[in-house]
Amino acid sequence: MARFIVRAVFAAIGLWLSSMLVAGLAFTDTTSLILAAILLGLVNAVLRPILFILTLPLTLMTLGLFLLILNAAMIGLVAVLLDGFIIDGLWPGLVAAIVTGLTSWLGHMIIRDDKGR
Repeated sequence: MARFIVRAVFAAIGLWLSSMLVAGLAFTDTTSLILAAILLGLVNAVLRPILFILTLPLTLMTLGLFLLILNAAMIGLVAVLLDGFIIDGLWPGLVAAIVTGLTSWLGHMIIRDDKGR
């Protein structure tokens, strides 16, 4: 549970940073940002692995670039489900996926668990 909370915090940081950098992406308030981060974590934990397996041939054909579209789709799904989160089109979603992915990767590098090594 603690790992999920930490991942949600880094997702919130990534989404907040995206809203500051990307025109066409906005939150109505801080509560919407926190709910979006939690919902994004749940969507990524439940739906993303299924979609990853289903789109694996396309991901392999594009040398992994389709994962950006998949990540943008997950962020777009969260925006559809949450009223206080607004994305105006595909490009803001793609840039938000990149920024949120980089932030999550950086967070993972900071708090990674070395027990498996």
